[in-house]
Amino acid sequence: MPVDPQLRSLDIEIPTQPEVLVKLSLLMADEDVDLPAISALVESDMALAAAVLKAVNSSLYGLQGRVQTVHQALTYLGMREVAAITFEMGLRAAFPSAAELEPVWQRASRRGLLMGRMGQMLGVDPWAAHSAGLFEECGKAVLYRHASAHYPAMLRAATRDAELVQLEHTAFGVSHDALGAALCESWGLAQAAVASVRHHVQMQDSLIIPDLVQRRSVCAISVMAWALMHKPEELEEAARAIAPQAQLDETLVLRAARRVSEQLQEAQAHGR
Repeated sequence: MPVDPQLRSLDIEIPTQPEVLVKLSLLMADEDVDLPAISALVESDMALAAAVLKAVNSSLYGLQGRVQTVHQALTYLGMREVAAITFEMGLRAAFPSAAELEPVWQRASRRGLLMGRMGQMLGVDPWAAHSAGLFEECGKAVLYRHASAHYPAMLRAATRDAELVQLEHTAFGVSHDALGAALCESWGLAQAAVASVRHHVQMQDSLIIPDLVQRRSVCAISVMAWALMHKPEELEEAARAIAPQAQLDETLVLRAARRVSEQLQEAQAHGR
């Protein structure tokens, strides 16, 4: 699906996908995934390889011992999680380094991990789920690059994303959820991921998946990840509301969310 021409007319630049991520996307799309090829691709970019190893060795993953090569990271974490870390680093590199964006990238890392692992447990495409989590707030980085003098104040002023979307529409005629979806489309992400990014603000606010969304499972996982990160006390309510809309079993969805949350807590406790 091409990026909406209306967004292009706003003169808000959508960054092109870095070449290394183009190659990684092609490798990930192959039915017979070549792990040595993925390892060699990541290691061919020294800065990217260093960033991936730093991420892998963080407390988020809680690995025993220090991972020293990308191949080791693939062995311990698996292809999807290493590829997702690579995507996250490539996404960061496409935007200017800024203190205001650091919380965005930190949430992206955690949300992507939550969604990817939940997807795996529920039989939902884990790569699409992980990608959706990584890209959910990337439209904020697009707007930061577009208006770095004004956008930080908007980020500080908004108490929640639904409020931020209104401020963005008033100032720019477009909001970060639409821009994030446009970036997903231009980088060739799965349509299930695009839909989740496009509607995540609306869904987390209403617990309703829009009727026009066809592949709904990733959207449901997005809502559960948001509840885990922001309102864990409302996790059961979120599962009860969202699972039937995606034809998922409410009990299994709730169990997967809790199990993944436990995994991350255990990893971080081990990493201390």
